[in-house]
Amino acid sequence: MPKRRFAVIVSRFNEEVTERLLAGAQACFTDHGLKDSEVNVYSVPGAWELPVAALHAARAGYAGVVAIGCVIRGDTPHFDYVAGGAAEGLARVSVETGVPIAFGVLTTEDESQALDRAGGKHGNKGYEAAQTALEMADLIGRMQEERASKK
Repeated sequence: MPKRRFAVIVSRFNEEVTERLLAGAQACFTDHGLKDSEVNVYSVPGAWELPVAALHAARAGYAGVVAIGCVIRGDTPHFDYVAGGAAEGLARVSVETGVPIAFGVLTTEDESQALDRAGGKHGNKGYEAAQTALEMADLIGRMQEERASKK
């Protein structure tokens, strides 16, 4: 199997949570034998900016991208726009480029719920997103090899 490189795009907004998610993603890549040189981390201001950064990563030849963010519901509809826009944008990038974009964006009611999912009692969703990126990149790689071997 060819060497695979991965990108992690992490939002700086709600940094206490996103840094924990990033640590989880990095631990997953390490657990699966990837070297630091095979995983590049890029930061963006917030979850809204994740799709455009993911698009550039997908076009740059990464086998997979992990998008990490945290959107906590507030008193205004801003949550719905940011969370929905990030989710739709990341899904569109993945489908249009064929590069798996793992959704490691927490959408929670409060900070406590977010921390529970960033290494707390509900595990680390950053780790899980990295696992998803690895699994999908492997699947797509196998499909591409099968298609090439039939030619």
